[in-house]
Amino acid sequence: MSVFTGKEKLKLGFGLMRLPKLEDGSIDVEQTSKMVDLFMEAGGTYFDTAFAYEGSEEAIKKALVDRYPRDAYTLASKCIVSAGSSTTEEEAKKEIEISLERSGAQYFDYYLVHAITRGNYEKYEEYGIWDYVKELKEKGLIKHYGFSFHADPQLLEELLIKHPDAEFVQLQINYADWNHPGVASKENYELCQKYGKPVVVMEPVKGGILANPIDEVKAIFDEANPNASYASWALRYVASKENLLAVLSGMSSLAQMEDNLSFMKDFKPLSEEEEEVIKKAQKALDEDQLIACTACHYCTKGCPMGIPIPEIFMVQNRKKGSPEFRIHREYNIVTEGKGKASDCIGCGQCEAACPQHLPIISLLEECRELEG
Repeated sequence: MSVFTGKEKLKLGFGLMRLPKLEDGSIDVEQTSKMVDLFMEAGGTYFDTAFAYEGSEEAIKKALVDRYPRDAYTLASKCIVSAGSSTTEEEAKKEIEISLERSGAQYFDYYLVHAITRGNYEKYEEYGIWDYVKELKEKGLIKHYGFSFHADPQLLEELLIKHPDAEFVQLQINYADWNHPGVASKENYELCQKYGKPVVVMEPVKGGILANPIDEVKAIFDEANPNASYASWALRYVASKENLLAVLSGMSSLAQMEDNLSFMKDFKPLSEEEEEVIKKAQKALDEDQLIACTACHYCTKGCPMGIPIPEIFMVQNRKKGSPEFRIHREYNIVTEGKGKASDCIGCGQCEAACPQHLPIISLLEECRELEG
C-alpha cells in the first residue's frame, strides 16, 4: 500500500509545533482556525502534531478536527521516548491513546517513532515500539507509520535495514544544513532514496533562522529577487527535491501562512539560475565562521585520538542562532565512533600540519563545551 493517501494536493505541510500564542502563553485557537481554513482552501491536507507538542493536539481538535470531515485531511502524530527519559514502556505505548483523545481524530493517517537519536534509539528497541506501531496499524488506529530522525547516516541505514516496513522517514533538510556534517541532510536524504522511502521534511527554515538569515545571505537573495521572502527561498529549495510526502512549515501567524501559500499553492521548482543563488547563500553561510578552518583534513591524518577536528570546528562555527540542544546533537553526530574535543592530548601534530596555522589545541579546548 502506498504511503501517499491521494489527498495530498500541496507539497506544503502545516507543522503544529509553533502555533500562534495569546498573551497568557496559551495557543490562539481562533487565529489557528483561520490558518487552517486558508491552508485547506489552498488544497493543503497534511497536518503534523505530536504527543510532545504542548497544547498542539488539543488546539488542532478545535481548529481542524471539530470543524472538518475526517476524510478531508491527513493528520500525523508521534510517540516519544527521549534520551534519559523516565518514560516507561507502558507510558510510551499509552501515548497514542492520549493523543487520540486530545485530538479527537479517531485515527492517525501517519504515526511516527519520534526524534530518534544515538541517545534514545535503543530504548525504542527495548520497549518494542517498532512492533507496537505495526499492531496499531493492524487495529486501524494508524494508517501508515514511519520515524523522525536526528542522527548519523550509519544509524539511519541500520534502522532502514532492520525495519524495512517503515513507510517513510522525517528528516531535517534545509539549504544551510544540506552539506553540514553535523546534520548530514544530504547523506540521510540519499539513503532514503536508496531504500525507496518517501521523506517528510522538517526544519526547512531551520526553526525560523532562514526566514531571517545573516545580512550577507539577505543581500544575495534581495539582488536575485527583491520581492521574494527569505522563507520562500528555503521552502522552495527543499520542495524541489524528489519523493517528498510533505514539506513541513511550523507557521506561527496568518501572515506566515499567507506568505507560504503565495509560492507553494502553485509551486514551481527552483530554476537553474535560482539553484546558483542558493549556492551563493550556502557559501556565504560557510564563510560566516569564527574558526577559519578550510576542512583540508591535514590535521586529522596523524591525530592519535582520531578526532574529527574540521567537523567539530564546523559545529562550533554554526552555534550562532542555533538552540543549545541542536548544537549538542550535531556535535554527537560528527563525533560518533570517533574522538571528542576532550580527548585531545596536546601532541601538536595537528598544528604543525595546519596550512592556516590555527591554534588547534586551544580551539579544541574551547569546543569541549559542545559536549554538554
